[in-house]
Amino acid sequence: MLDQISSYIKELYKRKPELTRKEFIDKTELTEFLPVVDDDVARFLRLIMRIAKPKRILEIGTSIGYSTTSMAQILKEYGGKITTIEYDEKVAEQAKLNFINAGVEEYVELKLGDAREILPSLQERYDLIFQDVDKRLYPSLFNDCLRILKRDGILIAEDTLFPVLDLDEKWQTLIKPMEQFNELVVNCPEFDSTLLPIGDGVIIAVKK
Repeated sequence: MLDQISSYIKELYKRKPELTRKEFIDKTELTEFLPVVDDDVARFLRLIMRIAKPKRILEIGTSIGYSTTSMAQILKEYGGKITTIEYDEKVAEQAKLNFINAGVEEYVELKLGDAREILPSLQERYDLIFQDVDKRLYPSLFNDCLRILKRDGILIAEDTLFPVLDLDEKWQTLIKPMEQFNELVVNCPEFDSTLLPIGDGVIIAVKK
């Protein structure tokens, strides 16, 4: 049933003139990088951008910059900045090239390093935080995300249905931390949230 739903949605949107995952990857020279978000997740991010118009955005986990670029294309219409964090230097360099090619480089600040070290040093308050980093880090980053998110700010996290998906054996170690993270968000008194079955699961929370 889920495959049928996914196929229907993909077919429905295939003629819309929007940046697609495949198009972005095909234009990227680097071949080894962590997976980027699915098209439906990128669409969801762009929709949230149009609704909330966040000006200060933090992205944790850049990869080659597909989700960053998707958000930045909307951000450039009304102004603001995305700060994005990437651990892998080679992947970060490719992301920078992709930002330039997409014409969004002036709206993106890329920080190279470990999110566990960078987040505690951040004093900026963000309107929106998008998290798509190593899933084992999600629980340990939670408190800092809560701290630097503004009141009425939005937290979005990718891959939150890992606990119930039929994952390959190599991804099994990611299930437990995702269960822990989901519990943290759902049971946090400072958040109103819901988990949406798009992509591999997206949780969205608003700080009260």
